[in-house]
Amino acid sequence: MKILSAKQIYSADKFTIEKQQISSDSLMERAALGIFNWLHERLQGNPIKIHLFCGIGNNGGDGLALARHLKEHDYQINAYVVNYSDKRSPDFLKNLDRLKDRKLWPEFLDEKNHTITISPDDIIVDAIFGIGLNREPSVWVGTLIQKINRSRAFVLSVDIPSGLFMNSVPKYPERVVEANHILSFQYPKLPFFLPQTAKYANQWELLDIGLDQEYHEQIETAYHLTGKFEVLALYRPRLKFSHKGNYGHAVLVGGSYGKIGAVSMATKSCLTVGAGMVTAFIPKCGYQILQSTVPEAMVVTDENEHYISNILLPFEPTVIGIGVGMGTNKESMEALEMFLSAENVPLVIDADGLNLLAKNQDLLRKLPKNCILTPHSKELERLIGTWKDDFDKLEKAKFFSQQYKCILVVKGAYTHVISDGVGYINATGNPGMATAGSGDVLTGMITGLLSQGHEPLQAAILGVYLHGLAGDIASSKMGYEALTATKIIDDIGSAFLDLIRGDNQEVQSEGKG
Repeated sequence: MKILSAKQIYSADKFTIEKQQISSDSLMERAALGIFNWLHERLQGNPIKIHLFCGIGNNGGDGLALARHLKEHDYQINAYVVNYSDKRSPDFLKNLDRLKDRKLWPEFLDEKNHTITISPDDIIVDAIFGIGLNREPSVWVGTLIQKINRSRAFVLSVDIPSGLFMNSVPKYPERVVEANHILSFQYPKLPFFLPQTAKYANQWELLDIGLDQEYHEQIETAYHLTGKFEVLALYRPRLKFSHKGNYGHAVLVGGSYGKIGAVSMATKSCLTVGAGMVTAFIPKCGYQILQSTVPEAMVVTDENEHYISNILLPFEPTVIGIGVGMGTNKESMEALEMFLSAENVPLVIDADGLNLLAKNQDLLRKLPKNCILTPHSKELERLIGTWKDDFDKLEKAKFFSQQYKCILVVKGAYTHVISDGVGYINATGNPGMATAGSGDVLTGMITGLLSQGHEPLQAAILGVYLHGLAGDIASSKMGYEALTATKIIDDIGSAFLDLIRGDNQEVQSEGKG
């Protein structure tokens, strides 16, 4: 699913108006009816009071049109115009006149008069600012928003919470509406998926307002949301007459004294996701552990007892995943440097492999094209440097990916796969996956998918999705707190089964936090 910028959404509106030969006011009416139907289906005439806070732009016009529909269906409403500017959009004015024609006079709020009384049992519709907001709300509007947030009433935001920007982090968080639910028009918004802004969008869903499909198909976007529908196209069913050789020979390089568990989990997840054969290359201290914990895997040991010092493989693997539990000592650094100079197979690098790259960034030039790097936030910072905010982080990550022709898997509540200037935002996963070893499991899964012949970008997207889905299935049985990395591995098979059922749900937030 494409994620559009504010400019692209305005272009989609314009394209739809011209292609379908409708007015902008008609498109606004579609939006208002969509919100009304959503509310009416849930309230069914309940005498609860609804407060509508409407700005003086098109978002406010949506709110005024909604007020008209609610009034015509005998709902108790209070409509307010948040009069923060002398400028008004034409469609706002049209809908204001329609309200007046029905003898419904909204109360105008301004800097001198913005006293409101709201009961915790009421409903608030937030239609103050939309996606075009480009400066911080004024102090008095911020005060009004704080009153809304403190009211304890249910808050429904139209398209995007007021005060939230499409391309930057609010300077004054207290001036952003804390919505209980968001009805967003047609497309998800990038701020819904970033740590500093997603806290304002825990629950959201999309309303189809009939924006023209031709525009959707032809527009190139910088970000995509990848849910079941998008990922199902990447799934490859197994052929009846295949054998293990058809699914590759993957190698997991890593482990050190006290950290053999990391490479053990990566090896097991690589097998569980479908690799034909898997070998673990580890220091000697882990030999018995690997042979007993993952009996399906083969084991080759380094000459060193406690850490990786010289990576020598007696065969040519299909793909290599390197770095989990590896350590960052001098000998391991030298081993990685020699390895990168000699190998050119598809490669996944995680954990200490990334930390070694950060220590010696000259090694980044030796990465094979489309190498997959899987950093968590701190590892990413060591690679690309500090960032001003989450939007800046994404731009720097995209630049890094293009500079070194690699694929970045930026792990988090909504993991981002970044390749060639485009970000693919994953829709699965939950807070329970913030647990030791979860990243090692992901490394093994992506390595295993590469081993089976998936292109690197496909392997990263599919691996991240299945990893999050396995975590979702596991946490549904035991809760977030009890979820461990090995439990994620146990439900990789269930994630595959869920994927191939094909019963795609409408994508919406699951309140990951």
